[in-house]
Amino acid sequence: MEQYYTHWLKHRTVLHELLEEVGPQHVFFKPWSDGFALGDLAVHIAGSTDMFLETIKNGQFVSPRTPREFQTMGEVREILDEFTEKSKRDFQELQTSNLEKEIDIFKFTAPGSYWLESMIDHEIHHKGQLFTYARMTGSQKMPFFKQLPPQAVNDGVE
Repeated sequence: MEQYYTHWLKHRTVLHELLEEVGPQHVFFKPWSDGFALGDLAVHIAGSTDMFLETIKNGQFVSPRTPREFQTMGEVREILDEFTEKSKRDFQELQTSNLEKEIDIFKFTAPGSYWLESMIDHEIHHKGQLFTYARMTGSQKMPFFKQLPPQAVNDGVE
């Protein structure tokens, strides 16, 4: 369980860092008309992770919670902070039996471990999109795609 948690947290930490680099005027930036707005995509990541963890904990599909409304990047960051803290607590509640239990999500049945891996992959996929959004809006200082080991940071690797 610890490996899943650590792997997820290395990516989530970078999501927080990435959003710090986005200017406040870009909260509703969309690269195309039907795409997610930048803030909506960040909130979608957090809400989806919550949905996956609740589903795995409960052993059956749990509909995503609707996050509160936002108007600013600061509010997007607050929502992400709130969901991140909840996800950390949810991870602590997971047991091996949760990962072994077969769960149906959208007519696909797989063990909780499959859905946990899918949750992490989903977050990585959308975080990659946010990297592109951030570059398109002029962000210059970008974090590495996942949290680096302490030694790499100390050696100036970025």
